[in-house]
Amino acid sequence: MEIEKYIILSDAQLVMLALDGDSVAFETLFKRYREEIYALCISRTMGNTEDASDLVQETFVKVYLNLAKYDPRYTFGQWIYTIARNTFIDYVRRRRDNLSIDSITSPSVAPTADEEPDSRIINEQHSVQIARCMDSLPEKYRQMAELRFVREMSYEEIAAQVGLPIGTVKTQIHRARERLTKLISENDK
Repeated sequence: MEIEKYIILSDAQLVMLALDGDSVAFETLFKRYREEIYALCISRTMGNTEDASDLVQETFVKVYLNLAKYDPRYTFGQWIYTIARNTFIDYVRRRRDNLSIDSITSPSVAPTADEEPDSRIINEQHSVQIARCMDSLPEKYRQMAELRFVREMSYEEIAAQVGLPIGTVKTQIHRARERLTKLISENDK
């Protein structure tokens, strides 16, 4: 198959080809979602490009290894975002587990100019807490919250992507924000 023909195939068709060993099909899926997953990772790592790149690679390795588990009842985008979110949570846990008490409190370890060690740890904990709260939202609200707050898309862009009227999008984003705020405040108690 010529490479141009892969571009017009649906995600589900590309998954089937990739499962049959077609590496160009998987590469097409990678190219289709790479930038969006990178944007998600860069926002969650607070701009750390090296960690974000590592997370993108780890996400796509997991996607490749688990491609046979993909359930076509869900969009491929939802599935890959779930893997990316879980990869980020694992990343934060590994980083937290790798920090020794000495490395946090030792005076010989100087904080960077823009970040104190305590604030970095607190920010990572908040990121994990927010990711968990996002995961507990109903799917339609989680998708809206990710598109609006993580990927920073406009209401118009979201409406076009999900195929809903802009009023419905605004309402669902408002409800998602309310539920997310409630979940975060309940977890802070």
